Amino acid sequence: MKRQKRDMYARAFKRGYLAGVSGKPKDSCPLEQPEVRQEWLNGWREGRTDQWEGMTGVSGIHKMANVTA
Repeated sequence: MKRQKRDMYARAFKRGYLAGVSGKPKDSCPLEQPEVRQEWLNGWREGRTDQWEGMTGVSGIHKMANVTA
């Protein structure tokens, strides 16, 4: 049985979110395709917002379940 690849937009959002939460700059986006890059930046913005609001570590574990699912 073949495994289906995950949606590349959801994967880009997740990776951008994780980069934002960890405090990486948005210039570190490794993607070139405009649509996928935009999803990465959307995830990065949400991750940075959560980091600024203190949603890291144990405080933000409920957010991570939504992102990593």
